[in-house]
Amino acid sequence: MKIIVIGGSGLIGKGLVQNLNNLGHDAVAASPSLGVNSVTGEGLAAALTGAQVVVDVTNSPSFEERAVLSFFETSTKNLLAEAAKAGVRHYVALSIVGTDRPPGNAYFNAKIAQEKLIRASHIPYTIVRATQFFEFAGGIAYTATEGQTVRLPSAAMQPIAAADVSAALADYALAEPANGIVEVAGPEKIGMDAFVRQFLKATGDNREVVTDDEAGYFGGQVDDSSLVPAEDSKARIAPTRFADWLARA
Repeated sequence: MKIIVIGGSGLIGKGLVQNLNNLGHDAVAASPSLGVNSVTGEGLAAALTGAQVVVDVTNSPSFEERAVLSFFETSTKNLLAEAAKAGVRHYVALSIVGTDRPPGNAYFNAKIAQEKLIRASHIPYTIVRATQFFEFAGGIAYTATEGQTVRLPSAAMQPIAAADVSAALADYALAEPANGIVEVAGPEKIGMDAFVRQFLKATGDNREVVTDDEAGYFGGQVDDSSLVPAEDSKARIAPTRFADWLARA
């Protein structure tokens, strides 16, 4: 099949394109750096010509409330319109576990808006919600740092390796559309504070992680049910453990 990966130059997209091509499919990366811009519409029609599947792993360059909402709404509307014209049979989009739970998080709210647009379209779809990536530990620490102190809640996470997300997306892209939401997560639950504490220790960073359950997550309050798969979701559990990823990375 011809499969277009929108956002194919990024962390998840690169792995996904490689996985699909290794399986014998014609997977093509599309991104602004490659002349395809889902926000302006540049190159979209040509890129989607002949595609059976579109996988949307785009990401906003800004997390500011209005900017991130505008990005996902504009990008998704353009992609869905061109996908419909091209006769795409399956639209796969990467989202986040817990988008419908924590209040006040602008990024999550923008992803909810994206999901609504996809569900309202007439294109068969699969929305893949993933937990936070191992690769995000440094970014989480950065946003929570004051001087040499990192303040984070103990709220449970179930983080996942980006490579495992790419592998899951490849499987879902090749499967029949779910016309619903599926979830993928790492194999272990861990508190956000402990997650970042282990990352900093492994990377030789001497900042101190202080547990503060009043601290938010990118502006939103979280608890032990906010960022982990729902109990009835039948989430796909990835194999890579955080300790093994740290040892390699």
